[in-house]
Amino acid sequence: MTRLSCAILDDYFDLALSVADWPLIKDRVDVTVFDKPFASEANAAARLKDFEIICAMRERTPFPRTLLDALPRLKLLITSGMRNAAIDTEAVKDRKVVFCGTQYSRDPTAALTMGLILELTRGIGRENARMHAGEPWQIFAGTEIEGKTLGIIGLGKLGSKVAGMAKAFGMNVIAWSPNLTPEKCKEAGVGYASKEQLFASADIVTIHVVLSPRSRGLVGAADIARMKPQAYLVNSARGPIVDEDALLAALRDRKIAGAGIDVFSVEPLPSDHPLRKLDNVVITPHLGYATRESLQTHYQQMLACIDTFTRGAEPPRRLA
Repeated sequence: MTRLSCAILDDYFDLALSVADWPLIKDRVDVTVFDKPFASEANAAARLKDFEIICAMRERTPFPRTLLDALPRLKLLITSGMRNAAIDTEAVKDRKVVFCGTQYSRDPTAALTMGLILELTRGIGRENARMHAGEPWQIFAGTEIEGKTLGIIGLGKLGSKVAGMAKAFGMNVIAWSPNLTPEKCKEAGVGYASKEQLFASADIVTIHVVLSPRSRGLVGAADIARMKPQAYLVNSARGPIVDEDALLAALRDRKIAGAGIDVFSVEPLPSDHPLRKLDNVVITPHLGYATRESLQTHYQQMLACIDTFTRGAEPPRRLA
């Protein structure tokens, strides 16, 4: 096989080359790592036009049809995860590009969700910063989560994992989603609530549904308005699931106590975004799956896919 060029995209942590055995394919493939986002689609097209293989990090660099059409040499596209809403799968098929994914061994987003909840209620990071800055001793009284009610939007694999963690902290757990049934809740050991009941009664609402046309804007102004003034909203799913303008208004007007947000409608979050200026918001830069262990799994599976593909065999976890 002719020697190929591979682009590894959005390696923000400079981990890709150190956590997988890339020398395995050095006799067939030249690897280039991009550690920063592209400035625009045109910039991405110009930088990637000469690559036959691209390893994309889930929902960082988008691949609409227009970009795919601007990459004439592309033969193999691999995404972290088995689903990537930022890639036009139909365009990939039309281009006859081989499209593969990677699988998670675990999902660390559940632990991050609990971390956001603890930061909102106990201010660990804030108080750490105050201590390092030499500020006065103990000025913030936290809120206990034991005995409080956690409302989970979406009781799939991740939502169920969060439910188990929350119960270990002594929380009461209720859940709702468009297709959720009382029977499913009973199996998971949590209470069932209507959407209206959940937002009105939960002390903390956390979101764990997949972004789709149906879930876009699922949490709107009316839902946020039902929340108690001392309640918190946590979103570690996807930014567009929540009406961002409605959430900003509620936070600015102190209609709810605060929010913990790991995902945004535009990523990376612009430096002048209003969420960065609110003191009742905990924001993190889409850290849900961004652990060394998780990224190592993705890069190792990407490498295995490239190795197989360049040997002329059917690559694993093919999506199209």
